[in-house]
Amino acid sequence: MGSILLVIVILVILIAGYIAVTYNNLVMRRNRTQEAWSDIDVQLKRRYDLIPNLVETVKGYAAHESGTFEKVVQARNAAMAAQGTKEKAQAENVLGNTLKTLFAVAEAYPDLKASQNFIQLQMELRDTEDKIQAARRFYNSNALDLKTKIETFPSNIVANMFGFKPVDFFELENAEEKEAPKINFKD
Repeated sequence: MGSILLVIVILVILIAGYIAVTYNNLVMRRNRTQEAWSDIDVQLKRRYDLIPNLVETVKGYAAHESGTFEKVVQARNAAMAAQGTKEKAQAENVLGNTLKTLFAVAEAYPDLKASQNFIQLQMELRDTEDKIQAARRFYNSNALDLKTKIETFPSNIVANMFGFKPVDFFELENAEEKEAPKINFKD
């Protein structure tokens, strides 16, 4: 009778220990995913801050392209206002497409392509795009780790007990949008 009680106590301690370790692991993965999302936000803000300067620089050379400028500004504002992973990804897809249009306009102006201000903005935007891609990969990797932990047995039991949910991946919509905007204007 005493040995059965000892086995039950040990079993309860082991189960409680497993639940505590699994819970802490899930919290750690959720926090890493939130940190990764924050990294994306930081890089997107950097991009949003560059866009008005880019638009103003191009405006100086191509003033009659006001429809393009308005679309870029509207897409930037929509991306800044987007909430949640899916909405943010969709808004970023639209912004990327409008930036491609802006770069196509800039292609037609050789003086603009030679402008030091434009060249500097181009380099900063290229660097920012690279950082956004790295932040997206980091976020998606953490989102996958969290999702796997939430969905695999036996950790899924603990995840369900404490209400852990997988997060959406930050994905681009289609193959055309998966290409980074072409921003190389050096001849």
